[in-house]
Amino acid sequence: MKKIIIGVTGSIAAYKACEVISLLKKKNQYDIEVIMTKNATQFVSPLTFGALINKPVLIDDFDETGYQIKHIQIVKNADCFVIVPATANIIAKIANGISDDVLTSAFLAATCPKLIAPAMNVNMYDNLATQRNIERCLTYGIRFIDPAYGKLACGDVGRGKLADVEDIVDLIEGSMYPQSLHLRNVLITAGPTQEALDPVRYITNHSSGKMGYELAKSARNLGAHVTLITGPTHLKKPYGVDIIEITSAMEMFEETKKLVEYQDYIIMAAAVGDYRPKTKAAQKIKKADHNFNIELEKNLDILNYVGNIKTHQTLCGFAMETENVIENAKNKFIKKNCDLLVVNDLFEKGAGFKGDTNKVAFITKNFVEYKDLMSKSQLADLIIDKLRKIKGE
Repeated sequence: MKKIIIGVTGSIAAYKACEVISLLKKKNQYDIEVIMTKNATQFVSPLTFGALINKPVLIDDFDETGYQIKHIQIVKNADCFVIVPATANIIAKIANGISDDVLTSAFLAATCPKLIAPAMNVNMYDNLATQRNIERCLTYGIRFIDPAYGKLACGDVGRGKLADVEDIVDLIEGSMYPQSLHLRNVLITAGPTQEALDPVRYITNHSSGKMGYELAKSARNLGAHVTLITGPTHLKKPYGVDIIEITSAMEMFEETKKLVEYQDYIIMAAAVGDYRPKTKAAQKIKKADHNFNIELEKNLDILNYVGNIKTHQTLCGFAMETENVIENAKNKFIKKNCDLLVVNDLFEKGAGFKGDTNKVAFITKNFVEYKDLMSKSQLADLIIDKLRKIKGE
């Protein structure tokens, strides 16, 4: 099990650290330790955290049995150290190497990836001194989970709310990946496209966008700069990823076209509509007693476009088939000039639209690799790893 240390400081948002720990514990993958400042104990009892992690909480370097270097012992073999919430005071101490309590001492001694999730008044956060302290911490390799904008406990409105708990957990888990895509640019398309018939109706497909979103998280976790071009979905946008929201296939094409030359990897996971209505009615089309015919025209093939103009980019396409799956996929792989094509059978159990799992085959220049049923998160990691190997990284 990986070891995560949670530091809690004296902020009104301290109770949200309980939610972070609860979400992590539910995954049954992590050994969690908690270190609290004395001020933090004024907001949440150490007993609460102790009950969540089923072990004592560290507040002081000393105990009645004698002196122990607890701040050194606790960080040994740690995989991640996150301070949530972090006050302006604790950020200032860390920026200047001050270690006057067990939390700051442990943080200074830790060699694992470190994260800080600030929570404070907007004016304190925007203060030049705080921003300079944050910048200094960044030069140490410490990552920040930016606070959210909203109404604060003091009544002020602005940036200073603790980031969303799910985003914090997402970044904690992501921080433990090797940074093998550091300084790499990755472009990913995801979700369905919608082609308007009139101001009310449109043509679309059943894509949920889950595969593309998991790919964006996987590439981000490996340190890449990720741009996600997404059609309409109900999914939570992945934290730390540049998001471009589009509706139609032509909009996706135009956004992709702008970015292709700057990318190292391009993963076309979106379910792009092949056709669009030739004309869009300016007003809602009224129901009539007779049949209604729609004339369609072909959309531009985005994957084909990218495949034909790519130079140094490594390109991954997707295919969903209902018959002659591998034969059709091989033809698409060649025609679109892909480096990797991920194909699945719509009728394969667990591999269709909207689910959390997928069962695919990888098509490369010389091989077909069949993969067992797995979560889309696991598959995303496999796809990224495969693309890195194809590129020789």
